[in-house]
Amino acid sequence: MMKLASIKVGGRDGTLVVVSRDLKRAVTVASIAPTLQLALDQWDQVAPQLNAVYASLNERTDAPPPWGADSAHGSVFAFDLAPLAAPLPRCYEFLDGSAYLPHVERVRRARNAEVPASFYTDPLMYQATSATFLGPSDFIVAASEDQGIDMEAEVLVVTDDVPMGVSAEDAANHIQLIGLVNDVSLRNLIPGELAKGFGFVQSKPRSALSPVLVTPDELGEHWRDSKVHLPLITHLNKELFGEPEAGVDMQFNFAQLVAHAAKTRSLSAGTLVGSGTVANQDESKGASCLAEKRMLEIIATGKPTTPFMSFGDWVRIEMFDSEGKSIFGAIEQQVVAQRS
Repeated sequence: MMKLASIKVGGRDGTLVVVSRDLKRAVTVASIAPTLQLALDQWDQVAPQLNAVYASLNERTDAPPPWGADSAHGSVFAFDLAPLAAPLPRCYEFLDGSAYLPHVERVRRARNAEVPASFYTDPLMYQATSATFLGPSDFIVAASEDQGIDMEAEVLVVTDDVPMGVSAEDAANHIQLIGLVNDVSLRNLIPGELAKGFGFVQSKPRSALSPVLVTPDELGEHWRDSKVHLPLITHLNKELFGEPEAGVDMQFNFAQLVAHAAKTRSLSAGTLVGSGTVANQDESKGASCLAEKRMLEIIATGKPTTPFMSFGDWVRIEMFDSEGKSIFGAIEQQVVAQRS
């Protein structure tokens, strides 16, 4: 059991830290693995050592010093004051699925299109950008509000090395970490790109990861059937936007998504696999992206009334355990204009 993060120290890949369960303290572990990617590369050897650090960190009751006051190698510091990078600042692959079919169904229904029968048996997935991930509080930078700036609240998993042709049953054993992602989309650029028949590029800028990634056993009973059975909470400008259940209406679980990604190629340690926008058939749960809310408005009235995000808007994405404690920390970002 453990929670892992990276701080903006030591280059592009940051510095790996182990974080306490309450997200209050952290410790650098360079003698074990300086970065999360290096830890994943030798996970079987490194994970037990990181687990031992995590257990020791959770036993401490002293108040940790603020970041910068005592931030030498191996020292404990206050996690909430640290300069956080994405836990995995860059990775070899980010494969994003669309496992919640209520989202797909609404998008197609709004344009009077049928959902192909194959969508219910064969997962949707695309190759997303992975060269850089935004930290949990980094700005969402856009050139223009006319691009249709949207958030997408998702759950993701991180794998170790996955062999080609792995079964879904065996793929579950290759899921080593779980987290959240804000898969930022530029909605007004998507139709033109998809019309080319060659996938997303400009319409999918950098995504942001949650402050920490956690091992599946850290979720206890909430991780079963390779799904996270908890609500995913999204706030827009401090108002509740959606709280759909991540374990409900997920047509393909994470083991199936990993197996799908590895059907014709092996996956390298540190591959991220996303769930796609979390959505439920129960519309009272709200949405995880503005596009879906707009689709519901089109279905109801014939036109959307909710705008996409504007410069200055804030989004907050978080998940809580049954005791109301934050599991991964919060992705909290503001949309800003690109500087000329």
